[in-house]
Amino acid sequence: MLLESTRLVSQPDGMTLPDVDPVRAYLADLQGRICAGLEALDGTATFSNEAHRTATSLNHPRVLEDGPVIEKAAVNFTNSRGDGLPVAATDRKPELAGVPFEACSLSLIVHPLNPYAPTTHMNLRFFVARPSGGEPIWWFGGGFDLTPYYGFEEDCVHSQRG
Repeated sequence: MLLESTRLVSQPDGMTLPDVDPVRAYLADLQGRICAGLEALDGTATFSNEAHRTATSLNHPRVLEDGPVIEKAAVNFTNSRGDGLPVAATDRKPELAGVPFEACSLSLIVHPLNPYAPTTHMNLRFFVARPSGGEPIWWFGGGFDLTPYYGFEEDCVHSQRG
């Protein structure tokens, strides 16, 4: 377990409170699988593997550099707790300003050597806010994009149809 967390608790109405543990485990495992896949694709370069812990967070950045296929890649897993959500999270939910939270995230960026292969960027985030005297509020967020160095119209058409 990276940080202690609340367990899934059944409620009388059949609903359940969120459990961070399976999300944390899934994202940490996904980081390992992505790194293994990119190492296999590159063929020779390997990811660094250092974790940094504090009383309220775990940051596990993994970086691969100077491979024959991948110029640089970073896959970062983070699990953190805080006394108040970041402003970006409370812009749409101002009632959550100053509410304690826990977050798990996985982000990656891959810069291939081949200028005809796009840069890949992805992030996944899971938040649980725990208002005093209220039920926890949770949500997922994230995104994925490919950024080409050289654009071709047929690639754009294919991408939008997929």
